[in-house]
Amino acid sequence: MRKIVIYISLFVAVTASVSCNTELRRIEKSKDYEAKLAYADKLYAKKKYTAAQGLYESLFQVYKGTDKYEPIYYNYCYCSYKMKDYVQAGFYFKNYLDNFPNSPRATEMDYMQAYCYYKQSPKVQLDQTNTQKAIAAMQTYINNYPTSDKVPEANLVIELSRRKLEKKEYNNSELYYNLGYYKAAAISFKSLMRNYPDSDKSDEYKYMAIKAYYQYAKNSIWEKQKERYDEVLSEYLDFADHYPKSKLKGDAEKYYTLAQGNIKTLESYTTTNAKPERLKKEAKKAEKAANKAGKADKTDKPEQSKKSEKADTETKNN
Repeated sequence: MRKIVIYISLFVAVTASVSCNTELRRIEKSKDYEAKLAYADKLYAKKKYTAAQGLYESLFQVYKGTDKYEPIYYNYCYCSYKMKDYVQAGFYFKNYLDNFPNSPRATEMDYMQAYCYYKQSPKVQLDQTNTQKAIAAMQTYINNYPTSDKVPEANLVIELSRRKLEKKEYNNSELYYNLGYYKAAAISFKSLMRNYPDSDKSDEYKYMAIKAYYQYAKNSIWEKQKERYDEVLSEYLDFADHYPKSKLKGDAEKYYTLAQGNIKTLESYTTTNAKPERLKKEAKKAEKAANKAGKADKTDKPEQSKKSEKADTETKNN
């Protein structure tokens, strides 16, 4: 019984579809333009946007210059939008403005043109050109129509778009840090703070900059470490000044304390005219390797002139 019901439903659906297609073909060939327009509006109301858009387009030349042309073009634009073809829809909304600049719907069309950029905005990981275009277009809309009831929505679109750009920039900064590009990471996190000063994650960006500067100093050559640890101290003091109640203050202070201790150690090396033990060991190890290589040379090779030996030594060092 259930199968019979399914077959009957399928038969009815197929029959209706064939009937509809037959009627559409007939309407398309008809010279009764009023009937064609009425049928296009009927299809639009039933959300059959592809067929409706085709009929609307066929009526452009018939009604262009008449009072009916604008509402036809209005529905035509929204067919693309409702089919989620936002590239084409944005293009049509712009054309609407060009064709009907004084229309009461001009404000709506200007907003929709900007909104289509937002609808094209991709995932955070992808290129955000359309997100940036959405921000610029919505800001232009707000400037042009400051009293429009769409202004709150436009501001919301700008806020959501900026959050997406902020997230992408944060991901890039974090990637620099994870890959060990600490200087680039520090600069990138500070750039985040400048670009999004009102962000609720501003203290986190500052903390990450401190961490990155600390790692940058720690992995620098001995001669450069002190000035780079000084940067950590400076960044922490700025953090403490701007975010005294931040939950990250304690963690940031740890890097401040570590940097201070490392600076004292470095200063003690400078005072005693000595290098850090790590560098001493590495130098001693390199010296042993060089001596061993020199002994092997004397055993395996015939005696050379002093001038020749000096040339060989210079070649190895280079």
